[in-house]
Amino acid sequence: MELYCLESDVAVRAQPDPNIFYDARVLQNLLTIEERFFPQCSYFQQVQTEIQPYMRRMVAGWMHEVCEEENSNEDVFPLAINYLDRFLAVMPTRKNYLQLLGAVCIFLASKLKDCRPLSAEKLCMYTENSITSRELLDWELVVLGKLKWNMASVTPNDFVEHIIRRLPLPKDKLGMVRKHTQTFVALCATDDRLAMNPPSMIATGSMGAAVCGLQLDRADERLGRDNLTDLLAKITNTEVDCLRACQEQIERVLAASLQQGPQYQQEMGVQAGSKAREQQDQSSTPTDVRDVNL
Repeated sequence: MELYCLESDVAVRAQPDPNIFYDARVLQNLLTIEERFFPQCSYFQQVQTEIQPYMRRMVAGWMHEVCEEENSNEDVFPLAINYLDRFLAVMPTRKNYLQLLGAVCIFLASKLKDCRPLSAEKLCMYTENSITSRELLDWELVVLGKLKWNMASVTPNDFVEHIIRRLPLPKDKLGMVRKHTQTFVALCATDDRLAMNPPSMIATGSMGAAVCGLQLDRADERLGRDNLTDLLAKITNTEVDCLRACQEQIERVLAASLQQGPQYQQEMGVQAGSKAREQQDQSSTPTDVRDVNL
């Protein structure tokens, strides 16, 4: 009997357990272990000799575009960037291997977070077959070894739900705040200047930027900028000044991305769509990151 016909093509995700998000012990455990899962040094100065910050931004933009095109779980891209930064912080890497490394990081993150992970063949396709499946699988073992198989990383998205449920937000705005916060988190992941910040600070700063951007303080003075910063700092045991500086940096990154206009949006996959992408000139495809090798 053919059983596949009985399966749904729509991925069904488990509903969140409110007991987890309201239990302070879970949040405290995340805060305790998060330092194990972000780069411990500024690798551009101390480890990498060929790779420059702009190269990292290019490959991060390509990775985000691939995740958007494939409609990956929202946790895949931040987790893949976490793997990328941690690897670059411990292993000197030639620039012509950077896209291969980015593909491997997506491959691993998709396995961990997606119910239908991306295949090696599909990721090779996104590089215009500049890498092979064999290379990707070989590098998968290299990355796993360098990261010591510690793949269940704590990322900013892990904190979002804990924070959002502790803020006095209108119930009808929760979905919008969550969506905007996750957008800010993805934006932060593409900027190397924010890579050294703990995930909790990125999540908290992104939440603050999202709430302020949506002007929710008009309905509740507790959500005013200063009051909100104090409240967010208490939730994640963060220094107020550090959190304020992080939020301001996130807002500057957003302003810079908006100034770049449609070109940035195209690089980040906002205008994704397979048919439209096929009609674009080759110079605007996800494989632009190959220019790093020139």
